[in-house]
Amino acid sequence: MEKLRFWIALAAAKLSIVALKITRHNGTNFPGVVALRICPQFIKYIGKPEKIIAVTGTNGKTTVCNLILDALKMEGVEPVNNRMGSNINTGIATSLIQSSGITGRCRKSLGVFEIDERSALRVFPYLIPDHMVITNLSRDSIMRNGHPEYISGILTKYIPEKTKLIMNADDLICCSVAPSNERVYFGIEKMDTDLDHCENLIQDFQICPKCHHKLEYEYVRYSHIGRAFCPECGFKAPEYDYAGCNVDLEDMTIEVREKDGSAVYRLLNDSVFNIYNVVAAVALFRQLGYPREKIQHFFSSMDIVGSRYDARQVGDSVIHLMLAKDKNAFAGSRVFEYIAHTQGKKEIIIMNSCQGDAVHWSENICWLYDCDFEFLNSEDIINVVVCGPRVRDYRFRLLLAGVPEEKISYTEKEIDTPEKLLLPENDNVYILYGTDSIGLGRDVANRTEKRMQSMKEGGDC
Repeated sequence: MEKLRFWIALAAAKLSIVALKITRHNGTNFPGVVALRICPQFIKYIGKPEKIIAVTGTNGKTTVCNLILDALKMEGVEPVNNRMGSNINTGIATSLIQSSGITGRCRKSLGVFEIDERSALRVFPYLIPDHMVITNLSRDSIMRNGHPEYISGILTKYIPEKTKLIMNADDLICCSVAPSNERVYFGIEKMDTDLDHCENLIQDFQICPKCHHKLEYEYVRYSHIGRAFCPECGFKAPEYDYAGCNVDLEDMTIEVREKDGSAVYRLLNDSVFNIYNVVAAVALFRQLGYPREKIQHFFSSMDIVGSRYDARQVGDSVIHLMLAKDKNAFAGSRVFEYIAHTQGKKEIIIMNSCQGDAVHWSENICWLYDCDFEFLNSEDIINVVVCGPRVRDYRFRLLLAGVPEEKISYTEKEIDTPEKLLLPENDNVYILYGTDSIGLGRDVANRTEKRMQSMKEGGDC
């Protein structure tokens, strides 16, 4: 009976793809929704590629997945992937449907999947990765994911035993996942910007998991990310198999050292998240058997996807478009810290208020108080524009962070934010948008650019 449901689900999903094309809708997730409603175990029965690579984690999984896919494309390899769909079970089902024939047999031998960390229980019983990268585990959408140790528990329970893990050794919550699985570790040795104590509002890993004494850190990069050890029992962060070192942000390079040698790779961005993303991707490719020279070639020709970061030069000023995941305190804090440490006078538009909740806000706002808005209390930041359904909450949070009231501008409509800028008194404008407001962020950037050009020409708009 279950197999009959599968065949019905596959036929319905294939017909939905045709219908979407006829009606000119994208519907990147819809065929999977159809299939799973008819047959909840659809992923179990649909054909899978012979080799599967998966990427999960709180931050960086989309970028790492994109780096893998871009590199494989250079090799002429087009694996099954969910790049254009969601990272939950419906998106993965859709990608498998699109790559299968009418019999459900997969036409490709390789799959690369970004997997939402909470969706492991719905995916991993049926999709068994050969290799899986875990970028990090930290606080995310609290109403959905709760504490990162809760997510660690889900991953430990559902990751298949045969999956080889590629893990962030600087994140002890990440390191605790699936302890019986074969694994290798990547990380970044001490950088000039590292501290000897945590200055962030949250630090989720402070107690030794073995003896329950307070952990100490050789250095802290941010929150609980760094090199921890226990002075009582000797517990410490695992040693690196792939050690990022000699980070050069002027030449935009990083050396990755292994037991049998090292190589220098091009960095794609100077944010700490993206430095980790490069090291994670290098570790994966080395585990897959790629020579260092080939991986160097990959990174010499790649860039961060434009939806994640983009920059536009307008006269003497630069407009930066940056993804700052809504409801994710870690992601927001890293973006704020990055902006605070850049040179020049800055204006910021914060519009990561989750468009899906514009009418009825369904998410607890406590993440605002986990996020380090204090980084925005800087002399170089001359204006912060907040907007959207939570404009008053953002304004209040900025005031609590010590940002002077005269530096805060606000409007409920995101598209009106360019009118609140102090142009041309800045060197940089940062437009921060959420995962569901990428298109709106580009519209705001276009209006900002138009206004900047108009002022440069002697007028205003």
